[in-house]
Amino acid sequence: MGGLGFVVDFGVFNLLRLTIMDPSVMHGGPVIAKLISTTLAILVNWLGNRFWTFRDRRRADVLRESVEFFAVSIVGMGIGLACLWFSHYVLGFTSVLADNISGNVIGLALGAAFRFVLYRVWVFGEHRVRVPAEPQGVGAAEKTTPVP
Repeated sequence: MGGLGFVVDFGVFNLLRLTIMDPSVMHGGPVIAKLISTTLAILVNWLGNRFWTFRDRRRADVLRESVEFFAVSIVGMGIGLACLWFSHYVLGFTSVLADNISGNVIGLALGAAFRFVLYRVWVFGEHRVRVPAEPQGVGAAEKTTPVP
């Protein structure tokens, strides 16, 4: 699921960074663009992780699972934003390529590693209560059997 999240993050970041959030137009534009793009990617990843990647570990308490997922994701986003901010504003690497390397390569790799580990062991961990699976064939039989 991370692949689709990456496409969203990378695409939205570059669209914003090259247009309305170009540093010549908006001071702080690259960091704000990354904040927006990563937030959208987090939403895509939550849906994908909950209903596809970790579907066999999905928990019944959706609210708690969601809060934990977004808490981990926000810390992971902070890692990527910090890499971009440091490169752009401290080191002075301000080109689009430098912003992509710091935000979408280094920051994304570090943030993704952090997020994946915590998703696997905490948010969707084996020790969590899962949504009970419906037995196969039972639901269909119950629907067609008349009740006396």
